[in-house]
Amino acid sequence: MHPASHDLEALLSGVAAGIAPSELGELFTAAEDPFVVSLAGGMPALGGLPWERLADLARDLLLRSGPSVLQYGGARGRGDLRAGVADVVAEQGLAVDPDDVLVTAGSQQALDLVARALLDPGDTVLVEAPTYVGALGVLAAQRARIEHVALDDDGLRPDALEEALRRAARAGRIPKLLYTVPHHQNPAGVTLALERRHAVLDLAGRYGVLVLEDDPYALLGFSGPPLPSLRSLAPDLVVHTGSLSKTLAPGFRLGWVLAPEWLRSRLELLAEATVLCPSGLTQAVAAEYLATTDWRNQVERYRDQYRERRDSVLGTLDVELPEATWTRPGGGFYVWLTLPDGLDATTLAPAALAAGVAYVPGSAFFADGGGRDQLRLAYCFPPPDRLVEGIRRLGTAVRAARR
Repeated sequence: MHPASHDLEALLSGVAAGIAPSELGELFTAAEDPFVVSLAGGMPALGGLPWERLADLARDLLLRSGPSVLQYGGARGRGDLRAGVADVVAEQGLAVDPDDVLVTAGSQQALDLVARALLDPGDTVLVEAPTYVGALGVLAAQRARIEHVALDDDGLRPDALEEALRRAARAGRIPKLLYTVPHHQNPAGVTLALERRHAVLDLAGRYGVLVLEDDPYALLGFSGPPLPSLRSLAPDLVVHTGSLSKTLAPGFRLGWVLAPEWLRSRLELLAEATVLCPSGLTQAVAAEYLATTDWRNQVERYRDQYRERRDSVLGTLDVELPEATWTRPGGGFYVWLTLPDGLDATTLAPAALAAGVAYVPGSAFFADGGGRDQLRLAYCFPPPDRLVEGIRRLGTAVRAARR
């Protein structure tokens, strides 16, 4: 053994050294208790997947093409999967050539690639208030300056966006990116209205801001087809990311990014430097699934399943927490709740956990510590009866805290 004579921890990069422990770690660990109804994690409910079909696809591919599907591949992804992705995004009004698709390890890697390609430390990025916690982590890793823009039940507010852009222009720091989740937003559950989509794109074009459209929930609306993708309305101005995690399964770790050519070529190089290539086996299974299975019907079953779960949560909230307010999502996985009397969701979380229910405090979705009196409820995974019980337990914890 050769004991180190120096503090080797000092070798950490500024990014790694600055990563703070998550306040949610202990909560998620405790939520693994089977007694606890976890409304914290946004995990899809996968019980209805055609398991035998997926098993047969994997077996047949390995027997038929094992040496190729288990070999290295191109950084852009398999051509058959890129063709399948083109069919999927066509449901969102996106006419895409498979060559325009860059396959990623879920949309999370797509967000990371875009951030690394565009952002230098100190660059300004506008995000919704609240916004996806995973995007906050990616942006923080690039040491971006994160500024929130208010949203309401119709999504991102164009008036608040215009004010943020004017304020940035006066300070001489026009944002490089506007990050938005336009359908059934994580965590608020709201959808950007059609007229607002045009207004947001007009503002982005006038100020020269690239829009990063993160759209994994678009096909999970409960009443009709999705609204037009932002990229379908302004392809030169919008980078679009998507994922099979919500409409197939997250374990495949497959997403994609659609970007203007000047950016896509750089993203491909960054992807190659990061992982060389996506998993050939999971790509092949997913491509075969999309080509030979009625995946649209499977998505419809998902929609029915999540609609029932949402209705269970909303109906129970009406009874158990009439003093609170919350969003009424038209799709996706999440309800965003504002506690009564200014209660602090982080302070309340241990008591709620003791009562047998877990949620994510709202402050996790703000870069500036906001959202203290708010929380996210994920209704996607527990069955309806457990959701009802979880909301009842939350109501008990809130009533005790108000005494």
